[in-house]
Amino acid sequence: MLWEEQVPLLRQGFHKTLVEKAYGEFSQGKRVYPERHNVFNAMRLTSFESAKVVIIGQDPYFNEHPNLGPEAHGLCFSVREGIPAPPSLKNIFKEIDRSIYGGTKGMNFSTDLTRWAIQGVLLLNASLTVIAKSPNSHAALGWHTLTDDIIETLSNTKKNVVFMLWGAFAQKKAALIDEGKHLLLKTSHPSPLSANRGFLGSGIFSQCNTYLRQNGLEPIEW
Repeated sequence: MLWEEQVPLLRQGFHKTLVEKAYGEFSQGKRVYPERHNVFNAMRLTSFESAKVVIIGQDPYFNEHPNLGPEAHGLCFSVREGIPAPPSLKNIFKEIDRSIYGGTKGMNFSTDLTRWAIQGVLLLNASLTVIAKSPNSHAALGWHTLTDDIIETLSNTKKNVVFMLWGAFAQKKAALIDEGKHLLLKTSHPSPLSANRGFLGSGIFSQCNTYLRQNGLEPIEW
């Protein structure tokens, strides 16, 4: 089941227009992340049919590492293998270790979250591109219109999806989701500035797996 068959704006080709803008007029002649071929990685790796968990980020990482390339590769919160885990990702791993593994794994997780995506975790940023060194620089480009359509279509078409809404920005997306059909897990953002205000200790990853099991779905191997 293709995303383009389900999501109205994708069916209309709106995403193609946004890509041309992102790497053209809106780039201001600067580098844009992720690399163009990785923009739609989240939907390439997680099919519409397999999507059972949605994690919503704000926009891609905007840094690049010498000899390793850009951090961003089309999956929210994920960075390429070999790149040090950013602070938010470290806190995500801390909470997974605490709630799923009882503190036995430490930070022994791959920073590349492709392993989640292929299990049905849609790692969706609200903006799918960003100018290097300039956070939220493509927030007004039109990506939010597209990604809101994706979220709303998932809510309307599927059932028993777990939506993880971390922080005030992501929680605004709750208005697009039917809480009678899906599970919404809301916490503070995992960034160091807010992780201790609800994210760490929340048990959201174990709650997610419990809900999936209760609804006859395979849990995620976090």
